[in-house]
Amino acid sequence: MKRPTTAPAPPTARGAAGGRTRTPATTAGAATAATATAAPGSGAPRAATTTATARPPRGSGLPRPRADAVRNRERILAAAREAFVEFGSAAPFDEVARRAGIGNATLYRHFPDRPTLVRHVVLFVMDRVTASAEASLAEEPDAFAALCRFTHTAIDERIGALCPMLSDGFDRDHPELLAASTALESAVETMLAAGQDSGLIRTDIGAGDLMVALSQLSRPLPGTACPEVDRFAHRHLQLFLDGLRAPARSELPGSAATLDDLRRKTM
Repeated sequence: MKRPTTAPAPPTARGAAGGRTRTPATTAGAATAATATAAPGSGAPRAATTTATARPPRGSGLPRPRADAVRNRERILAAAREAFVEFGSAAPFDEVARRAGIGNATLYRHFPDRPTLVRHVVLFVMDRVTASAEASLAEEPDAFAALCRFTHTAIDERIGALCPMLSDGFDRDHPELLAASTALESAVETMLAAGQDSGLIRTDIGAGDLMVALSQLSRPLPGTACPEVDRFAHRHLQLFLDGLRAPARSELPGSAATLDDLRRKTM
C-alpha cells in the first residue's frame, strides 16, 4: 500500500461553543500545538498541549471567541486530561481549575457539568491522536517508523487512560464521540495495513491488539503523577513495538483482535 504523499489534516479545533472545525495548520495567527520538551522515553515532564482554535468564517453571523476564552478553554482541557488520568473521572473540579490556573467560575462557564467536561477532554485527545496518526504515515520514511511515532504520541496524549472513562456511565453514543472514534479507527487501521502490506509489521495482529496494548501500557497506577510514569511507559512501549516487527519470531495464541471485537466486548 502506498503511503499518502499529501499533508495530513490537522487536529480538529473546538471553539468556545464546542463546534468542530478544521483549521489549516499554516493559517496566520493560529495557535500551534506546544511541542514536548523531551524526546519520547526520556522520562522528562512534557509541556501542556494546546491546539489551533478555529474562528467562525467571515459573514457567518457567529461571534468569534475572545482570545482569552480560547486560551482558558485549552488550559482547562489540558489540565483536566492530567487530573482525570491521575484521579479518574471523579477528579474534583477544584483540582482541574487549580491546575489550569483559573477560577471555578471560569471552568463552569466553559463546561457546566462533569459529563460535558469528560466528553470534551476525550474529544480533544482523540482529535490530536488522529492527526498524529495521519501525519506520521505521511511524513515518516516507512509505516513502521510511522507506527512508532504514533504510538509514542498516543501515550503522551494519555489516550489509553482516558477513553475507558466513556464506559463509566457517560454517553458513548454522542455524535461527536462516534465521529472522532471513526476517524481514529480509520487512521490506525490504515497505518497498520500499510505496515503489513509492506512486510514491516507482522500480519497476525489487528488494530484491536494495538489499542489494547496502548491502553495497558499507558495507564498509570491510581494517584501516580503522569510524568513519573512516562519513562516506564515509553520503555515498555518500545519493547512491545519491537515485537511487532516482521518476520514474527513466535506464534501468538488466539486470533488477531479487531476494533469490532473490542466494541462487542464493551457494549
